[in-house]
Amino acid sequence: MMKRPATMDAYIDLVEQGLFEVEELRFSVEFDEEFMEGALNFVDILEQQLKDLMASLKEGHYEFADEDLPFMELVKTQSNLILPFKGLLTLINTTHRKGLEPAEE
Repeated sequence: MMKRPATMDAYIDLVEQGLFEVEELRFSVEFDEEFMEGALNFVDILEQQLKDLMASLKEGHYEFADEDLPFMELVKTQSNLILPFKGLLTLINTTHRKGLEPAEE
C-alpha cells in the first residue's frame, strides 16, 4: 500500500494524478463504449468531484475530515476492471480522513 503524502503539494499532486486518470478513463469509455459502459454512469460525477476537491485545495479552504470524500460511494461499488486506479482514489480519501503523513524523524 502506498503511503499518504506528507505535504499539501504532494496531496495536490495526488489529486492531479486522479484527474489525469479520470481523463484517461473518459478516453477509454469513448474508444470502447461497449466494454466500458459501466464507467459511463460515473465518469462525469467522479471528474466533477475531483475538480471540486482540487479547487478547494488550490483556493485554500480545504479541510481534512474523518469522513469519506463524496466519490468514495462510487469507488466502492466499481470493479478494478472498470476503475483501475481505485487504489489512488482510496489513498486520496485516506489522506482526507487521516491527514498528511507525519514527517519521519
